[in-house]
Amino acid sequence: MAVEMGRDPASALDDLVTVAGRIATAVESVIDGKANAVRLTLTVLLAEGHLLIEDVPGVGKTMLAKALARSIDCSVRRIQFTPDLLPSDVTGVSAFNQERREFEFKPGPIFANIVVGDEINRASPKTQSALLESMEEGQVTVDGTTFPLESPFIVIATQNPVEMEGTYPLPEAQRDRFTARISIGYPTAAAEMEMIDTHGSASPLDDVKPVAHATDIRDLAVAVRGVMVSDLLKQYVINLVNATRSHEDLRLGASPRATLHLLRASRAWAALDGRDYVIPDDVQALAVPVLAHRLLPTPEALVAGQPPEQVLAGIVARLPLPTRR
Repeated sequence: MAVEMGRDPASALDDLVTVAGRIATAVESVIDGKANAVRLTLTVLLAEGHLLIEDVPGVGKTMLAKALARSIDCSVRRIQFTPDLLPSDVTGVSAFNQERREFEFKPGPIFANIVVGDEINRASPKTQSALLESMEEGQVTVDGTTFPLESPFIVIATQNPVEMEGTYPLPEAQRDRFTARISIGYPTAAAEMEMIDTHGSASPLDDVKPVAHATDIRDLAVAVRGVMVSDLLKQYVINLVNATRSHEDLRLGASPRATLHLLRASRAWAALDGRDYVIPDDVQALAVPVLAHRLLPTPEALVAGQPPEQVLAGIVARLPLPTRR
């Protein structure tokens, strides 16, 4: 059932909460005990961004991406990134048609509403970079011709930690295009017992049915854009991002693109709570997943065991909250 967007903002937010709740329930029927990871995934989807899922093998990274794709009635393509994958394998290629005596474009798997990129850091940086234009501009250029991508468009990429065998670190420009990075982590003992009972005989993905349509997601994204952010809170976001650029433990801070992504994600996070305004708690909850993967620590910070997540948590704790004068 399509969301009716010609209604007042309150009704639009009610629709958003209802549809998002259905999607979350469908995904959580596959991913047990990871409600926060599911909510962050929905936040990125409604913020019209892209998601990077980083964790050790076997914890359900690809399963989460597939579950979201199954719960929405839209076009879905999966790309298995390998060292021999070429950029044209992602974007498509112009092939000569013998019958028509002309070149015709054969679209690659990037032409879909939801693109699941499995183990993205096993491909070479050259192939990883094939995603740059599509993720930032919503289009693909091949042989001088530009092809627009249909909305909604989201790349959900999984990757193993960089220390794992046979991986390439993502280029800074690639990481910066992901709105957020999440980790799923190991399940609790109770969730793992339930997984053994439910996943042992059949794949839970077989039971996931679409509970929303691509048009619903487009409409909900429009509703998210209307969530209000006060000037004080905008300044708080800017101060937070600026603090990463001058911190002594970071040699690369967050970019202006990161500022926009944090603001858009905060709007989506607030909308999932049924609010048409953003509060500081929304920004603080998203600071680490939205900003940490873009930051590069200094060698001294690495030696001292200060990862960007810890540095960022300290910045959030010390930064004064916005107050009216």
